[in-house]
Amino acid sequence: MNCLQKFGCRLYQGVMYVASQVLPWREPELLEFEDGVEGLPAFIKSKGITNVLVVTDSMLKKLGLIDGMIAQLDKQGIKYSVYSDVVPNPPIENIEAGVEIYKRDGCQAIIAFGGGSPMDCAKGIGARIARPNKQIPQMKGVLKVRKKLPTIFAIPTTAGTGSETTLAAVISNSKTHEKYAINDHSLIPPYAVLDPKLTVGLPKHITSTTGIDALTHAVEAYIGKGNVKSTREAAVKAVKLIFGNLQKAYDNGADLEARANMQKGSYYAGVAFTRAYVGYVHAIAHTLGGFYNVPHGLANSVVLPYVLEYYGDSITKQLYELSIYAGIADMSKTKKENAQAFIQAIKAMEKAMDIPTTIKGIKEEDIPTMVERAYKEANPLYPVPKFMGKEELTEIYHKIMAKEENNEA
Repeated sequence: MNCLQKFGCRLYQGVMYVASQVLPWREPELLEFEDGVEGLPAFIKSKGITNVLVVTDSMLKKLGLIDGMIAQLDKQGIKYSVYSDVVPNPPIENIEAGVEIYKRDGCQAIIAFGGGSPMDCAKGIGARIARPNKQIPQMKGVLKVRKKLPTIFAIPTTAGTGSETTLAAVISNSKTHEKYAINDHSLIPPYAVLDPKLTVGLPKHITSTTGIDALTHAVEAYIGKGNVKSTREAAVKAVKLIFGNLQKAYDNGADLEARANMQKGSYYAGVAFTRAYVGYVHAIAHTLGGFYNVPHGLANSVVLPYVLEYYGDSITKQLYELSIYAGIADMSKTKKENAQAFIQAIKAMEKAMDIPTTIKGIKEEDIPTMVERAYKEANPLYPVPKFMGKEELTEIYHKIMAKEENNEA
């Protein structure tokens, strides 16, 4: 990337930063009921809503995680339809199927129940309801919705995506193999319902990769140039909670305190990156999801250390500060040494949780297209600490390509 291109990106980001000061930022109202998610239907009824669409995936439905809530919807006399065909990296087809059910059954609101994929699908459904004359590709990018969505009650069953707090819906186009975000303040759910019991049965590999996903959100937000005081504070809260609880939740899935803290950490990380944005980790991870259906948390986990190492001295100060908040700083060492120790701590945590260092299945012939898409996603939108050109992005893809002797995803 040449100097003129860098100047253009920083100019765009500066304009966005100034404009963001007057945008309608908000956080979801945090709902934590004594009886967990089963307390939500009574709250919904108190809002005068009598018919809802529940958006989830087939596994969560099969596991019966929605059953208690459904029973309470029945008890409260609230009509409901369940759309449970959401797949990872939800494609446009998922959204259109949900829209059809919402319209057919006369729904008034949406319950998004699950990880990032059901959340993204629910937001996409809401956007299409709000903008019936716009197709999903026409809403790609920033501020293309600008209409009030049906009320969304977001219930995370993982502690990682932070989707219950964000203005983004990440959608896949199965025809073009693109994976891109719709970003609009109207997509921020009005309500987020946290119930740590929902995460107790998560498989270890989901606990680990979604946890590092949340850490990625917090770190990319903190090291970027789009920060304000509130996003820095939220990112710090997230880093403290994740470093203090992810390994505990991984080692003992029934540790409700650790699970609750990880949900809070994910929530704060979502608050941080919703306004401060993310960076090249996400841009690269989105292409891996679009091309190979790599789960987003896994992709972020693998890519994060490589990108932090690339940033080098440009983030020494920020990583030094995060090393203090994470409780791993050695004050007898230099800032640079502690910054490097922070990256090594992430690597060590990932190794302890059996997260791989590479992704298998990446094809050499796909890399140029993925580089092009990652480059366009990140530049000029993401206020990254140090720019990558297409050559640097290509190097990252080659680093994460699995070799036979490596630990592969």
